[in-house]
Amino acid sequence: MTTPRLALAHVTKRYPSVVANDDVSLTVQPGETHAVLGENGAGKSTLMKIIYGATKPDEGSILWNGQPVHIRNPQEARALGIAMVFQHFSLFDTLTVAENVWLGLDKSLSLAEVTRSIEAKAAEYGLDVHPGRMVHTLSVGEMQRVEIIRALLTEPRLLILDEPTSVLTPQAVEKLFVVLKKLAAQGCSILYISHKLHEIRALCNACTVLRGGKVTGVCDPREESNASLSRMMIGAEPPELEHHARTPGAPVLQVQDLRLPRQDPFGVDLDGIRLDVRAGEVVGIAGVSGNGQQELLYALSGEDTRADADAIRIFGTAAGRMGPGHRRGLGLHFVPEERLGRGAVPTMGLAHNLLLTRREALGRGGWIDVKKLEAQAADIIRRFKVKAGGPHAPARSLSGGNLQKFIVGREIDARPRLLVVSQPTWGVDVGAAAQIRGELLALRDAGCAVLVVSEELEELFEVSDRLHVIAKGRLSPPIARADATVSLIGEWMSGLWPAAEGAHAAA
Repeated sequence: MTTPRLALAHVTKRYPSVVANDDVSLTVQPGETHAVLGENGAGKSTLMKIIYGATKPDEGSILWNGQPVHIRNPQEARALGIAMVFQHFSLFDTLTVAENVWLGLDKSLSLAEVTRSIEAKAAEYGLDVHPGRMVHTLSVGEMQRVEIIRALLTEPRLLILDEPTSVLTPQAVEKLFVVLKKLAAQGCSILYISHKLHEIRALCNACTVLRGGKVTGVCDPREESNASLSRMMIGAEPPELEHHARTPGAPVLQVQDLRLPRQDPFGVDLDGIRLDVRAGEVVGIAGVSGNGQQELLYALSGEDTRADADAIRIFGTAAGRMGPGHRRGLGLHFVPEERLGRGAVPTMGLAHNLLLTRREALGRGGWIDVKKLEAQAADIIRRFKVKAGGPHAPARSLSGGNLQKFIVGREIDARPRLLVVSQPTWGVDVGAAAQIRGELLALRDAGCAVLVVSEELEELFEVSDRLHVIAKGRLSPPIARADATVSLIGEWMSGLWPAAEGAHAAA
């Protein structure tokens, strides 16, 4: 019998409103890729933070290579050979990529040496990263690449990955899996958290299932089906989506020849974007992270008002120079890809976070009807099954998936006439993902125009009526969902798509 790389015994972690981990035991062998599976709020991220030294357990023990250890902080974890890629990124916005990576490495290395190492590792693993770029200019997908490279540079013996593929394209996922299988073959152990059951079955050779903070099962995922894993995780199989055929109505969002120069040296110029979304349809936009999605979303939401007024029309009104508040007045609601900091204020309670985009609880003179605000938040928590310590729980106290459910629920509950949503199911479990996608289709069926920007192709194929691909700031012609395939969309992601006339005919 080989000595386990990591062994947790009877680990318990309590918070005032919840027991996050309840008598959890877990064993990881050298070279093993071990999945930790569970619905949102099951305690997965808390357990990983305990292993990484970012959170202290209340009870239990940890053995590292057969020896008891007390990991008091991430620095001690890294010294043992443990690296972690967080779901919520731990990057300083005002530093460059290289400077962020440098902070977690041996201080005997110079910044120039770290920069060269990043370039070499990025080239080796096919991860596009610019060491000199400021982090605040990166998209979520690009930040994820930085975190993965930073972890790989430490030459870990145990690599913890928390939702590493949530904003990666299928091609990028394939490349990452090649990297992970190579690491495992070299003896590195991997703890892998993902809600994508097909990924777990393809990559992992062991799996521990958590529900409500407790271990409810241990299995070899290669011998399971998506349905059986789903039953272990949430107690049921996710419901099938019903995509009713319908004829869309009049155009709600019209984008005509939108051209915007980049605002930072590493940004993307938007080049002649043409797009329309009609009432009662879902239009999806696919693409590799960093190809203009962020710039397009800023222009559509009103965060960037440099466009010509007529370049963006909402219900026929020239909106290119309008700010977010005026666009909300026209019926536009928006879900950004960045949950903490843009979608929610981390230190504010969920109820008060409603005020970022909702005004129903504001009375005359700006007085807040707190009871009404609490009732609205409680209703969203109930409807979208958000696990939180009540309407006043701080946004940062929620797991990533539960915060995503609340933010998406906040905007859907507002009954928008036009909804623009980025990465709608990032980090949520299979049951919650099915619910959110079902809610988007229900909005569509009620006559709302929905634009979904996502790097999850399966998601786009499930909810979209028409699809575009964005590449290098250019937008492809539309293609009907029935005519789209993964391989075709993958080709278009490189910017190679047919002439507009042919694609419009297909749509």
